[in-house]
Parts: sequence; structure tokens; C-alpha cells
Amino acid sequence: MQTPPASLASRVRCVLACAFALCTALGNPGVARAAETADECFEKAGAYQGVNPLVLRAVAWRESKGDAAAINHNTNGSIDVGQLQINSIHFSELARQGIPHRALIDPCVNIFVAAWLLKQKMVRYGNTWRAIGAYHSESPHERDAYARSIQAILVSWGQLQRGH
Repeated sequence: MQTPPASLASRVRCVLACAFALCTALGNPGVARAAETADECFEKAGAYQGVNPLVLRAVAWRESKGDAAAINHNTNGSIDVGQLQINSIHFSELARQGIPHRALIDPCVNIFVAAWLLKQKMVRYGNTWRAIGAYHSESPHERDAYARSIQAILVSWGQLQRGH
């Protein structure tokens, strides 16, 4: 059975997790634990949203080669932020959830937000390559090309056999 993206209560928990990651990254003395590594964030975000952390890693590689500070200005006037290149079209929704766009440069916040966005696509399209491609674009040509690029990354990492 397909599960929906996080409910409001779950979103609040995600926001709190993201806020923890942001506070930790900024060196908040009130936060006793050390910052989680990006590897831990991929695993935790994937588990939290029910998306494959390897897919999240492949998207990060495809989008920015894992550069947490990556910022790209698109020809349509939008911008993409962080290693998973969260597009500015999502900024207003993220702000309503308590996540300012500036927080997206924190690797863990960026990963959790990307997992949430990918889960939304999975609810719409199922656990399919179409959903993974739609993370990048809803346009069928671009969506399908993007999905193939993620497949190719996973194959090159030995995580997927060709043709799957």
C-alpha cells in the first residue's frame, strides 16, 4: 500500500529534525550532540520518508556532485540550492513549514527536504522511475531522461543491474 507523504504531525517532526540539524551546523551551544554526517542524514531521511537513500545519494551526485554549497541560477529565474538542488518554487511551502530557504545549505536539512519532495512524487507516481524523474521535472522528456541518468549512476556504483 502506498503511504502518503508525511502528515502535518510528521512534517512537524521533520521540521524539528531539520531545525536540530541547522542548529548543530551553526554551532548552537544548546545542542549537545555532534552534527550528523551527511551519510547518516541520507539514511535517516530515507527511512523517515520511505524513500531509498541510495536514490537520494544518486540525486545528490547528479545535481551537484554532493556539493552542499551549490547554488544555481536557472534561465527561468528560479534558483536551486544545496547538494540536492532544491528549487525556489518550493520556498514558500518550506517557509510555511518553518524552514527558511537559507537553511537549505545545511546538508542534513537539504537531504530531509529532498526526501520529502521525492516522497510526494512517489505518492503521485508510485515507487517508480517516473517518480524519481519527476523530482527534476514533470515534463515527460526531461523526466524520463533524468530518471535514466539516476539509473546510470546507480549502475556505475554497482547498486543496480543494467535494464532494471
